[in-house]
Amino acid sequence: MPVLIRDAGPGDLDAILTIYNDAVVNTTAVYTETPRTPDEQRAWFALKQEQGMPVLVAVDEAGSVAGFASYGPFRPWPGFRGTVENSLYVDPARRGRGIGGHLLTALVERGRDQGFHVMVAGIDADNTTSLHLHARAGFTETARMPEVGQKFGRWLTLVFLQKVLSEE
Repeated sequence: MPVLIRDAGPGDLDAILTIYNDAVVNTTAVYTETPRTPDEQRAWFALKQEQGMPVLVAVDEAGSVAGFASYGPFRPWPGFRGTVENSLYVDPARRGRGIGGHLLTALVERGRDQGFHVMVAGIDADNTTSLHLHARAGFTETARMPEVGQKFGRWLTLVFLQKVLSEE
């Protein structure tokens, strides 16, 4: 599926919110059970802009947002300033078409361009699609934390993967 990857703008926030909230309600891709409100989505986007962190969207041939990706600080302490943690979501009706791969490739490039050293991904152990996607992009598993999260009445295992972006 041909897609255009570009920076998100305010006009993309409704589509991003719909995709994100589907993941909140129906998956363990994010360990929260409360969907975002439009105001919270605007605040999230404003914070990303303030931090200089990208929000990328994949737009299909019809001009619809098919997915989005971003990254942000891994931890709030200065010693982690060279490390970012990514987030990537694809519209459920468009999964399995390579959109996530395009988004992740563009996100890694942006991280390199911004001078970050490492990109981290925290992924639920049952999300084999995302684990494989990141492995194909050169991420390696660095930690597996059993039963650190809860959702849908069960304990969840968090897997951390990372990719070195620069040798400096």
